[in-house]
Amino acid sequence: MTTLDSSSTPESSMEELSNYHHQTPTKKRNHPSPTTTTTAATVSTTTTGESEQDGLVDGDPKVWEAFNNSFRQVQSVLDRNRLLIQQVNENHRSRIPDKMVKNVSLIQEINGNISKVVGLYSDLSTDFSSVFHQRSDPSFNGKSPKA
Repeated sequence: MTTLDSSSTPESSMEELSNYHHQTPTKKRNHPSPTTTTTAATVSTTTTGESEQDGLVDGDPKVWEAFNNSFRQVQSVLDRNRLLIQQVNENHRSRIPDKMVKNVSLIQEINGNISKVVGLYSDLSTDFSSVFHQRSDPSFNGKSPKA
């Protein structure tokens, strides 16, 4: 029984901390962005079977292909970084001077890859925004997403 009592103390402390965070009001929760609201409306429209907004969900196959390709590029870079990080860790654990020196170039490659991911996500954001505005406003003169 004393084990249960001692383990319940950290849980109650964590619950209090959790409750504190849940009680802190934020303005962002009270005022969702138009994108969030529209996305929710699109999903609910689709689930109810109304056809007027089905095009927003289905979209242009070329647009989906471009998004898919971008996400694949991101995943490829992240996979490469995972391997590089594993190699850096192995080199560090070995304490062999030549391997420790090699870590410098590996870490530089990791940093370069992080920049690539940031660029890819930036392009994705721009492309998504363009598609969203084209769909919601046919007179929108923005660039089309990269195909």
